[in-house]
Amino acid sequence: MKKGRSIARTRAPRPRCPRRAAEPYPGRVTAERGRVAAFFDLDKTVIARSSAFVFSKPFLDQGLLSRRAVLESSYAHFLFLLSGADHDQMERMREHLTKMCAGWDVDQVRAIVAETLHDIVDPLIYAEAADLIADHRIRGHDVIIVSASGEEMVAPIAAALGADHFAATRMVIENGKYAGEVEFYCYGKGKVEAIEKLAAQYDYDLSRCYAYSDSITDLPMLEVVGHPTAVNPDRGLRREASARGWPVLTFSNPVSLWARIPAPTTTTVAATAAVGLGAVAAGALTYRLLRRRR
Repeated sequence: MKKGRSIARTRAPRPRCPRRAAEPYPGRVTAERGRVAAFFDLDKTVIARSSAFVFSKPFLDQGLLSRRAVLESSYAHFLFLLSGADHDQMERMREHLTKMCAGWDVDQVRAIVAETLHDIVDPLIYAEAADLIADHRIRGHDVIIVSASGEEMVAPIAAALGADHFAATRMVIENGKYAGEVEFYCYGKGKVEAIEKLAAQYDYDLSRCYAYSDSITDLPMLEVVGHPTAVNPDRGLRREASARGWPVLTFSNPVSLWARIPAPTTTTVAATAAVGLGAVAAGALTYRLLRRRR
């Protein structure tokens, strides 16, 4: 039996520190204080749709899904967009997806995601989220995607966004196929567990870190950082954000990352081949923001 990486035990929560005045170099590491990271939920925060749903058509085309399963996924996605998902709905969705993908070949899933990522996911990225990610990078902050979707989908999306790290749900794998069980569910308190593990590994001071999400189910993730922000919040999260005085952002303009980058020169094309989509996209967005600030 072959399993993925195991998640470390949850550390005791760090005490919440009062907010301090803004520093001239907020991303700089000092002897007394740790580094800063920005943690982004993925669905309806960075991209306009469910990352699990958008791959249903290529999975159907490759014989992994039946038409009935696609219709069921479409209905679930409609409800998700209409009103968000509460805890019970997320648990039912996890159970449904786990059973559905049992027996799938892992390499085939990764190949489908890699082949269709640009056409399917790239046009769904919120322009506002891309700008915010670039802004955090300018300030010297690490960018981390934290999602309940499977790591086979989240990893390449995070790379395309130029993220430094990601945390996602991991399935049990046996002989190269999904066993129909979840090893680590990156949802609710599971997201906090992943964030605290990353904080310990990379010396993030969570009292100085940022988090962005649309869902009340991510309240634990927002509570664990010093700078939480609600993005396109569902009703529950909007109430919490209002009661706690958290900022609320509205992202409404999904565009292609490549559509926001000028046509490449021969030199740029060579650089793209050398360093990959994520670095080029992040660099181009950072350059655009820097120019706008001058």
